[in-house]
Amino acid sequence: MSSTLIPLQLAIGISVLWMGLGFAGLGLQRYPRVITTFLFPLSAVGALILALTALLALKSPPSAVILGFGLPDLPFHLRLDSLACFFLLLLGAVVFGIGLFSSGYFRTMKGLALGLLFLQYHIFIASMVLVLLADDAYLFMVTWESMAISSYFLVTTDHHLTQVRKAGFLYLLMAHVGAISILLCFGVMQGGQGDYSFDALREVHLSNFWMSVSFLLALLGFGAKAGMAPLHVWLPEAHPAAPSPVSALMSAVMLKTAIYGILRVCFDLLSTQLWWWGALILALGLVSALLGVMFAAVQTDMKRLLAYSSIENIGIILAGIGLTIIFQSDGKGLLAALTLTATLYHCINHAFFKGLLFLGTGAVLHATGERNLGRLGGLIQRMPWVAALTLVGALAIAGLPPLNGFVSEWLLLQAFLLSPGLAQPYLNMLVPVAAAALVLATALSAYVMVKFYGVIFLGQARAENIQQTHDAGGWERAGLGWLALGCIALGLMPVAVILQLDAVTHALIGQSLGGTAARSSWLFLTPVAASRASYSPVFFLLVILVVVLISFLAVRLYYGGKLKRGPAWDCGYPAQTPRIQNTAEGFGQPIRHIFGPVFHTQAELPRVDDPKPKYRIAIQDHFWHLIYLPIARCVEFSSRQIGKLQQGRIHIYLLYSFLTLLLLLLLMR
Repeated sequence: MSSTLIPLQLAIGISVLWMGLGFAGLGLQRYPRVITTFLFPLSAVGALILALTALLALKSPPSAVILGFGLPDLPFHLRLDSLACFFLLLLGAVVFGIGLFSSGYFRTMKGLALGLLFLQYHIFIASMVLVLLADDAYLFMVTWESMAISSYFLVTTDHHLTQVRKAGFLYLLMAHVGAISILLCFGVMQGGQGDYSFDALREVHLSNFWMSVSFLLALLGFGAKAGMAPLHVWLPEAHPAAPSPVSALMSAVMLKTAIYGILRVCFDLLSTQLWWWGALILALGLVSALLGVMFAAVQTDMKRLLAYSSIENIGIILAGIGLTIIFQSDGKGLLAALTLTATLYHCINHAFFKGLLFLGTGAVLHATGERNLGRLGGLIQRMPWVAALTLVGALAIAGLPPLNGFVSEWLLLQAFLLSPGLAQPYLNMLVPVAAAALVLATALSAYVMVKFYGVIFLGQARAENIQQTHDAGGWERAGLGWLALGCIALGLMPVAVILQLDAVTHALIGQSLGGTAARSSWLFLTPVAASRASYSPVFFLLVILVVVLISFLAVRLYYGGKLKRGPAWDCGYPAQTPRIQNTAEGFGQPIRHIFGPVFHTQAELPRVDDPKPKYRIAIQDHFWHLIYLPIARCVEFSSRQIGKLQQGRIHIYLLYSFLTLLLLLLLMR
């Protein structure tokens, strides 16, 4: 057995192990403690082994195998290359933390419900592994659909709720629309050759027109799964409906499989890239980023807030892909390597901090039973572990140094700022506007995280039942701690991370950034040259620690080592109650007024004579009313018209058959 095949066989073996664990959990549904205290941790260990395997194989030559089953003349092809290794590393590292957290989170679930969820959970993550390993269109579509169906059942875990069923239906509908588009993309790329292996697709030489058709179909199909605007409408419905570990899996990992698909098609299966592809993805990415962060700012449900935040971060990733295509098509290889590195870096960063935040909200929801921000508050006193670890994720997603979110966003901004004159004059006008939009999205993201963390954990409890909450258990803390540690490590060691990403960027665009980024030392990150820009997260952290230490010592010396307590300033109000605290609606009100045209707002005003007036406001997406509701009405109208053909009379059906035969005879002449 060749040593190059060992990582691929390990990855296949772990996916098979997960499927076996899933069925074992279904069989052991009467023993829930066995599932939560043994099988979930065992599954997490498998994820860690997968991550280590992918890391060790990241710079190895590609390896491939052909399995002996499938359809006749359509066997399953699997391949492990640097791009697949990177996303397997992302998947394994995040699933390890989610698996540990799930061991404690699902401890109260019992019976058939736990057994089915355990089975669907493991089919879901095994399917994602096989999506990343698939080396032919047939296996890719089989595993892609398996991933979609298993995640649908996970989303509808609480299927007794009408809202959950509606969210699941919308998700499944959009997933299948995307799958049809991806299938058509592969059909166009194979060029009538009849061979759907990826090696055969790489050898097909298409005209620019048919390459563009393939690209647009891939963008539609994978964009629907990624949550790209205007195909994002399923995401803020499905993520809140699913259990929190599932929401973390979908946001942190599943959305990245769509990014993987876009990268695989654009930079691997298609032989060249056109500049307007990049401009289109860049524009759609920035629209997604701005739309997502603005809607996140006005949410009152903590899981919907994080779902819209995922749309924002996917938009940033898509903007990076678009800029990479623009630079690559213009012959600027180093800048293309910089933007692709920033894009891949943000993929793994988002996986860690968004997984951490969804698990943190899951711990809050598990302890309080509340998702509404208006009924939370003051949890830092009752859930200190969750509050401290969630703070790491909130600071990371806000893009504050020295955590990981800052590195990838800073690298992407450097690519915008360092971009020279491009061959297309329209792009020279688009890039500065895109840079400004990226900065605005990043700033609003910090604003959203102040609202998210402040309303949930700071201040006073807004509901009486919050007083009886408890902190997360040991398994939950371990999962949260692992993801928080990842956010810190990715932020403090950017040069080491970029040196690992070189294998991916070199394989996709033939250019790498590591030699330039590490030109000074591992302490300083220099994207292009030290004279242009550099960043040292370790020194930044040391400065923060020194400032905190000096401030602490100064306060201690000034007050003589005594701790003094006094009432907080209450702005002139006689009583400090939860009602005087800023609310989630209050945080979002400035955004709602400044960017009013972005939102479809419906307000219900109280009557003048109402003794207990209440003000209600509903904020919806314009895309619902501009695109999806008209489509739904057209489908409903067409269904009614077609239904009229079904009159239930035998002579009518015989007439239809007779007319069909006449039509066939005319066509055969």
